Amino acid sequence: MASNYQEFQRSFGRYLRDPRRQPPPGIPDRAAVLYSELLFNNVCGFLDACFPVCRELLGEGRWRRLNRSFYRDWPLHTPWFREIPREFARYLAGAKIKPPLPAWLAELAHYEWVELAVEAIDAPLPEHDQEGDLLQKPVVVNPACRVLTYAWPVHRIGVVYRPRKPLLTYLAVHRAADDTVRFSELNAVTARLLTLLAAMNTTGLSALQQIAGELQHPSPPQLIAFGTEILLQLRRQGILLGSRP
Repeated sequence: MASNYQEFQRSFGRYLRDPRRQPPPGIPDRAAVLYSELLFNNVCGFLDACFPVCRELLGEGRWRRLNRSFYRDWPLHTPWFREIPREFARYLAGAKIKPPLPAWLAELAHYEWVELAVEAIDAPLPEHDQEGDLLQKPVVVNPACRVLTYAWPVHRIGVVYRPRKPLLTYLAVHRAADDTVRFSELNAVTARLLTLLAAMNTTGLSALQQIAGELQHPSPPQLIAFGTEILLQLRRQGILLGSRP
């Protein structure tokens, strides 16, 4: 009996993923179709809410076909509906999808998903001194912040702009004190600075000195002076919280 029930579950699962090619496993066709459409539409609702730009740029028909191929082909094991957008972004980044999609679509989808991910980060604020010395004391980075590197200018892609060539792009995404998610465009040096500060319990001065060495900068004091202003700006934005007490 248990074996028959497990086989029914597997057969029903195959039908739900691909109702056009798999027969319903011994249940009335009308009930099977209604249940299949209910589940697929539920998944589409999460995708539509998280990826409005992707949907608009692909057009409704192409977008729904992509939703269907994800629903059918991707090994989605998570039981949480809120994790479906993350898995869709992974699907676009890792699957061989035919016909080919725009080269920038996978990164655009990741960029749209990051807003949801940062909004949901459950990380208490570490102890910090908001007015602390960012050069001489270890810097505290907002735990709800992610530094991202893309091959395409994803933050600019839309109806009026679809890039033809890659353009290396650095972004910081963080949750502000009012719980809004904010995006900031960075240059390569600022992105490296934030990456070092997030990975190491280090002072702003140490991080800037390391960057000066990596760049073989001809005037490290000049870079440190410039970097000090960047640190202050990042603190005003809420990307940096301050220094260790």
